Amino acid sequence: MAESFVVEPTLPPEDALLFEPFRPEERLPVPPAPATAPRYAPYPPHGRTTPLLPSAPALFPWLARRFLPGEATLWCGPRVAVEPVLELLYAGCAQVKGRVSLLEGANRFHPYRVGELGRSLGGDATATLRRIRLARAFTAYQMVALVDGWASEARRHPPTLLIGHDLPTLFSDPEIRDDERTALLRHVARSLRRLADAVRVPLLLTLGPDGVATFPGLADEGPRWADWVAFDRGPATLRARALRDDVRLALVPRAAGQTGIEAFGGGVPAEEVVAWAVPPRRIGRRSRSG
Repeated sequence: MAESFVVEPTLPPEDALLFEPFRPEERLPVPPAPATAPRYAPYPPHGRTTPLLPSAPALFPWLARRFLPGEATLWCGPRVAVEPVLELLYAGCAQVKGRVSLLEGANRFHPYRVGELGRSLGGDATATLRRIRLARAFTAYQMVALVDGWASEARRHPPTLLIGHDLPTLFSDPEIRDDERTALLRHVARSLRRLADAVRVPLLLTLGPDGVATFPGLADEGPRWADWVAFDRGPATLRARALRDDVRLALVPRAAGQTGIEAFGGGVPAEEVVAWAVPPRRIGRRSRSG
C-alpha cells in the first residue's frame, strides 16, 4: 500500500473536537510510531439482515462472523498486524453502504490508504471516505468527553459500525497519576457499555499486544464481548485467532486464482487460509525454456 503524506500536527480548538464527515482533502498528521475471561453474549437466533461487509474477498465473511449488534469485538495485536485489516474493514463497510463512526485514540487514520482500498474494491475513494465520521482526541480528558457523547452522536448520525481505535493510548501520559488513569479508564469502560446498550450496532475496540491489561474495567464493567481476536504478523503471513470459537485464519500473499497446499488438505486443519490478493510479481529474468 502507498504511504500517506506526513504533515506537522495541529491541535484544533476544544469546540472542534466533534464527530464530522471525513473530508478527503484533509491531510492528517501521522505521529511517531486477556487476563480476565470475556463475558460473551449469546448468539442471536437469526442472522444480521443487513450485511456488515461484502461477501468477497474471503476475509470479509470471516471478520463479519466476529461481530454482534450491541456487543463489543476486541482486536488485539501489534499495529503492523491490526491496522492493515482495520483499513480494509473501513473500505469494506463503505462498499455495502455502511456508515462507520470512528473514535481515533492514536491519530493513525490514513485517508489515502483507505481511499485506495475502497477503489481497489470497486468503489470510489471519495465516497468511501465520506462514509466515515471521525473524531480525534489529543488528551485523555478529551477522550473521556468524546466517549461520553458518543451515544448522542450515534443517535444523530446512525452508524452501522462503531470503532474505537487504541482508546487507552492517551491515558499513558506520565502526567496522569496511576490511580486517576485507572479511574478514568473504568469510567470509559462503563460509558462504552451504555453506548453499546443504547445504539445496538456492533462495536469494535482495537488494543495493542497487551490487550485488556491496558484497559482497566473493560472486562468487568465494559460492554459484553461478541469475540476477541488476536492478530500477529510474520514475514509473509498475517494470522488471526478468534477466541470464542477458537478458529484461526492465515492471510498469505497470493495472486488471484492461485491456490496453495491447503486446497488439497494440507496445512493446519484448524486454520482457514485466505489469499491476501497481490498482483503478479515480475522476477526480472527469462525462463531458460523460453
